[in-house]
Amino acid sequence: MNAKQILEILKVLSWIVFIGLCIKTGAMFISFFVSLFINADGASDLYMGLNLSELLAFNQGQYVVMAGLIIFLSGLKAYLFYQVIRIISKLNMANPFNEDIANLIAKLSGISLQIGITAIIINMYAKWLLKQVHFVYEGGGTEFLYLAGILFVIAVIFKRGMEIQAENDLTV
Repeated sequence: MNAKQILEILKVLSWIVFIGLCIKTGAMFISFFVSLFINADGASDLYMGLNLSELLAFNQGQYVVMAGLIIFLSGLKAYLFYQVIRIISKLNMANPFNEDIANLIAKLSGISLQIGITAIIINMYAKWLLKQVHFVYEGGGTEFLYLAGILFVIAVIFKRGMEIQAENDLTV
C-alpha cells in the first residue's frame, strides 16, 4: 500500500467516525429535548445507557447544565473529525508543507485542547454532583490534552517545514 491509498482509507474511516459522532450528538440533543419538554423518562437513556434521570428528578437546572456539557463535548468531537477530513482532503503529498495544512493542524490542536478541558470540567462537575445525587458518568479528558500537545508540536514542525520548503524553492 502506498501513502495515497492509506490516506483514502483514513478519509473513509474519518467520515464514518464523523457521521457516527453527528448521529450521537443529534440523538442526545433530541433525547434531551424530549426529556425536558415531552416526557421526563427520556432522561433515563439519553444515549446508549447514559442515565441522568436521577439528576433531572433532583434538579432540572443541574440536569440542563450536565446534559448540555455532554452534548457540547460530543459536538466538539464531531467537529474534530470534520477538521481531520478537511486535512486529508487538502493534503497534497507532492507539496505537503503548505499554510492551509499547518493552520488546520494548529486548529486540531486547539479543538483537542477544548475537548480535553471540557471533559475535565464535566468530570469535576459530575464528581461534585455525585455528592448530592446518585448517577453515573464516566468520561476521560486527559488523552485529549495529550493529543493537543502532540498536534501543537506537529503544527510547529509543519511551519518549519514550510520555511525550509520556501528556502529550497528560492535556491533552485
